[in-house]
Parts: sequence; structure tokens; C-alpha cells
Amino acid sequence: MLAIDITVAVPGTARVGEGPFWDPATSELTWVDILAGAIHTADPTRPDPRTTILPTLVGAAVPKRSGGFVAATTEGFTDIHPDGNWTTRRTVLPPGRRMNDAKCDPAGRLWAGSCDLDFAAGCGALHVLDTDWTVHHVLDDLTQPNGLGWSPDGRTFYLIDTVARKVNTFDLLPDRLAPSNRRALAHFPSGGGEPDGMAIDAEGCLWIALWGGGRLVRLAPDGRLLSEVPLPVGQPSSCAFGGPDLDVLYVTTAREGLGPHPVGPAGSVLAVRGLGVQGLPTTRFGG
Repeated sequence: MLAIDITVAVPGTARVGEGPFWDPATSELTWVDILAGAIHTADPTRPDPRTTILPTLVGAAVPKRSGGFVAATTEGFTDIHPDGNWTTRRTVLPPGRRMNDAKCDPAGRLWAGSCDLDFAAGCGALHVLDTDWTVHHVLDDLTQPNGLGWSPDGRTFYLIDTVARKVNTFDLLPDRLAPSNRRALAHFPSGGGEPDGMAIDAEGCLWIALWGGGRLVRLAPDGRLLSEVPLPVGQPSSCAFGGPDLDVLYVTTAREGLGPHPVGPAGSVLAVRGLGVQGLPTTRFGG
């Protein structure tokens, strides 16, 4: 039996912590607080985050190979320079919508989901920001696109639609950027939490944070439930493997909607150890 250990990696009070990214080059974790427009970076062994605040909502931020970050924001895609200055380089969304979760593929392109501010059905989409800052609109008819990831061989793409409570899976072809052959991998019934952000482990299994469900679940590539990990928070939002051996699962959490004095470490980043698996290496944005 696994001896799972859950600790607070970085104490915090995030309204909606999201988008964790482990950078093996610096051994640092980056994550955002969507509603605060905040981008945090910290070494979990001495958690004193450096923070950049933008005057907009920030769904996710990923370090760039050239330094600084690329952020998926209300308007589209923002270039955050190493000195902290920033420029919104691509405005792609109309008023009333925003970018949500985002992640880089192995080629260094940023894939980002967008949604209506009120999560109106069918108004969500998937966009790909190429390394030359060209934006490709690759998928429609979503509601709240959220956790995303790729299989270890890069031939399968996964995308969660939180409001629909679905994990979707797609085929990826070498000569096509757009995912194809959309089908439902898993559906979560109401009452047990909504699937939010996720991470893929080296065995190709999906680790999903259940918003409102207070736990992580691990799904096989065919959608079978393999295991569950209860958490000391009700609103885990996303997760990412990190640490020197990529065997620590960092989990972002949220305080939003829990009142002024939530119970437990809501708003902090948790570290889950002892899962017996490793994650896949992450990729910086290539632009």
C-alpha cells in the first residue's frame, strides 16, 4: 500500500489558484491566481513567492525559453518580459470572454482554452499560440475548457470541459495542428465535484483535480478509475508533477466562495508525495 503524504508546499490565500508549471531548469513552481491577475513563482524548498500582478484575469502563465512568461489573459496572450514589464501581443477574444487553462506542447506551442465569463454553453474554444506568436483557432463548441495534456507518445490529446463534466480525448496527426476524432473518455456525475485541471504521468494516466470534490482521481488512458486521493481542501483546481524526480504532485487550490475564514489550507499549494509514479517533463514556451 502506498504511503501518501500531503503537505502545504507554499502557503497562500489564492481566490482561484490555477495553472501550476514545474520548471526543471530552475527547480521552481509557477502558478496563478486567476481573479487577482497574479503570477507566482517559488522554490518549494524555501517558499517565498515572487509575484507579478497584471490588470486583467490570468488563466495560466508559462515561462518562455527567452525569459519571462507568456500568459493567457482576458484579452488573449500577454508577453511578460524578464524585467516585469508586459505587452498584450495578441488580442483574440471579444468582450465577455476570457482565456482559462493553458499548457505548452512538446514543441513549445501554448494551447489555451477560452470561455464565456458566465460559462455560457458552447461559447468556449481552443486556441494554439505558435512560437512566432501566430494564433490558430483549432476547436469550437466547448463551454469551460480546462485541464489539458498529451499522451507520452504525443499522439493523443486530452481536454476537460468542466461545466459539461467531461474528459474529452482526441487524435493528433503529425501533419495537422488541430485535434480530431473527438470522443468522451470519462463523465463525472453531479454531486461529486467537477473535473478541473490535470496532469499526465509517465505511464500515460490522467491525474484530475475535482473542484468541489476535495480529491484527486487517477484515470487510465481508457477512462477507467484507478485510484482516488482525498485532499484537505474542498476546491483543488489543478495539478502538476515536479521535484527533482518529477514524483511530487503539486496541487493548486482556491478560497473563492468559501467565506472569509475557510477551513484548512484553501488557497495554498499542496504537495502530494508517495504516489509511486513520475510525471512527464514540461516544456517552456518557445517564443
